[in-house]
Amino acid sequence: MATIAEPEPARPEPVSPEPVAAEPAAAEPVAVAVARAGADVAGAGPVAAVGAAAGGELFADWDWEDPAGLEARTDAFTENLARCASIDTVRPEVPHTHGDFQELGVTGIEFAAFRTRHPHGLGTDLVGLHTDHEATSPGPVYRIDGAGLFTQLDIGRPLPFADHSVDWVYGEHLIEHVPLGTAVHWLAEVRRILRPGGVLRLTTPDLARYIDGYLDGNEQFFRRHRRRLRTMRVGPPMPERRAFMLNQIFYHFGHRWIYDEAELRHVLDRAGYHEFAIERREFQIGVRPDVADLDTAFRKDESIYLEAVAPGGPH
Repeated sequence: MATIAEPEPARPEPVSPEPVAAEPAAAEPVAVAVARAGADVAGAGPVAAVGAAAGGELFADWDWEDPAGLEARTDAFTENLARCASIDTVRPEVPHTHGDFQELGVTGIEFAAFRTRHPHGLGTDLVGLHTDHEATSPGPVYRIDGAGLFTQLDIGRPLPFADHSVDWVYGEHLIEHVPLGTAVHWLAEVRRILRPGGVLRLTTPDLARYIDGYLDGNEQFFRRHRRRLRTMRVGPPMPERRAFMLNQIFYHFGHRWIYDEAELRHVLDRAGYHEFAIERREFQIGVRPDVADLDTAFRKDESIYLEAVAPGGPH
């Protein structure tokens, strides 16, 4: 699987209350972009968009049992998803203060999204977007295809936003793609930029669901998950062995650390969320319906949803 060039190691300050040295941000694998680019086909999600664009040729000799070999087959995924028709610079630098965000009409940030579906959101990703003649670069804010706003940044580095500058942050199937130390660093930065009453919504594959699926002799979850991936045209049918279905969540898609609810609460605790109200949620249900609506349906079967609400606000 082709990767974007490795960034320089991030060396954020220790996270309070428990000092944590963030590991260097892993180079974003192409499959991460595929999994997190936003719904490019209405109601279907990005993977379906890529499958439809690539047709069957991309999967001609796809081998699920060769994770290393699959890494070389995903260049077309990023090429399709990162390509756009137009890139217009809206602001030469990212918004810094809450007032800057208000001037842009932005209330929050969707991380790991080329094209956020939130009408008042700022999409961001380590991977940039490009047309045939130009490309994004870290720093400016761009309007993509005359619609959503996007800026290119690395979550392994300190976020370039002021304290208490945004009302919400959304990260769908992002946290499992970075090392644990990077996740703690990013979460601490998110805590810093959230306004009183601000909401962080996280979704990620649920390790408990995979363990339960492995132990279920009827394999109901694994059968349903394989059927969903076939529908979304993510490669050929997966092997039906239970051991494979458990292993693939660790070794495919550029995953670095898999969470259950307790592990998510652990990293939030390490990142200083002691005074936040942390609640497990369901698909597209949360304290802010506009943010919960960003959940994509094709991930529902495997995901855990957790929200952390900052103290001092209406929520």
